[in-house]
Amino acid sequence: MTSSTTAPARSRPRTPSPAGLRPPRRRHGPARPRRSVLLTVLTWLVVLYALLPLAWLVISATKTQAGLASSFGLWFGDDFALWDNIVQTFSYDGGVFGRWLLNTLLYVVLGAGGATLLAVLGGYALAKFDFPGRRAVFAVVIGAVAVPGTALAVPTFLMFSSMGLTDTPWAVIIPSLVSPFGLYLMWVFATEAIPAELMEAARVDGAGELRTFVQVCLPLLAPGMVTVLLFTMVQTWNNYFLPLIMLKNADWYPLTLGLNHWNAQARTAGGEPVFHLVITGSLLTIVPLVAAFLLLQKHWQSGLAAGSVKE
Repeated sequence: MTSSTTAPARSRPRTPSPAGLRPPRRRHGPARPRRSVLLTVLTWLVVLYALLPLAWLVISATKTQAGLASSFGLWFGDDFALWDNIVQTFSYDGGVFGRWLLNTLLYVVLGAGGATLLAVLGGYALAKFDFPGRRAVFAVVIGAVAVPGTALAVPTFLMFSSMGLTDTPWAVIIPSLVSPFGLYLMWVFATEAIPAELMEAARVDGAGELRTFVQVCLPLLAPGMVTVLLFTMVQTWNNYFLPLIMLKNADWYPLTLGLNHWNAQARTAGGEPVFHLVITGSLLTIVPLVAAFLLLQKHWQSGLAAGSVKE
C-alpha cells in the first residue's frame, strides 16, 4: 500500500519592519470632542434669551387684566385664567378675533403657498435650463433680495391704488406671491439636489419635461420646498406694514393688525384696556407657527439624491 502524505503548508516569512518604525496603533473609537466651558455658558445664555420672552408670554396669558399689574411678570398670579382669557379673546368685540384668524390663514395659504410654487418653478427652470438673459435674471434676483420690503411699500400702494385694489384681500395676497429670497434659495438647491445624469436618464426612457419634473425632480426638491414654505409662511403670518397701508376695513385685518388695534384702543378716549386679551391673542397667534415647524421638520433633510447616480 502506498500512503499519500500531505506536505506541510509553508508559512510566509514575516517581513521585518524597518528599524525605528512602529506599526500604527489602532483606535478603538472616535475621539471625544473637547468641552468648552465658555461655549457652554454662551449657549445657555442664548437659549435663555430666546425662551425668556416666550415664558413671559405663556405666564402672562394666565392672568387677568388686574393680575397683570399686581403680580410679578415672570411668575403666575393668584388666579389662573388662561381658559377664560381664551374664551374672551374669541368672543370679544363680536368674535372678530376669529375673523382675523381666518383672514391670516387666507393670506398664508394663497400668498405663501403661491410664493412657494412660483419659487420652485422659477428656481428649477433657472437651475436646469439655459436660455438667453439667464445672467440678467440672476442679477435681478440678487438685487431684489438686497432691497428691503419697506422700500417697496409706497410704490406698491400707489400701483394698487391706481388699479382700485386697496382695502381688498388682493392687496395683501398679490405682493406676498413675490419672494426673491425663496427663488434664489430654490435656484441654489435645485442646482445641487438634481443630478443632470438623472434627468438625462428620464429623458432617455421617454419621459417628457413635465413628467421628469413631477415624478423625478419634484421629490428631490421636497426639503427646499419645505424650507421656502416655512420662510414665506412666517413672513406672511407676521406681515404688519403691508396690511397697515393697504387695509382700512377691520374685517380684512390679519392678526398682527387686529391685535395692534386692540392694544391701541387703551390710549383712546374712553377706550377699554384689554391687554390680557392682547397677550392671549399673541399666544394663540404663535401656536400655528410652532405646529407647522413641528409637523414639517421631518422633511428638513438633505442628500435625497445621494446614491441615485452610480459613477
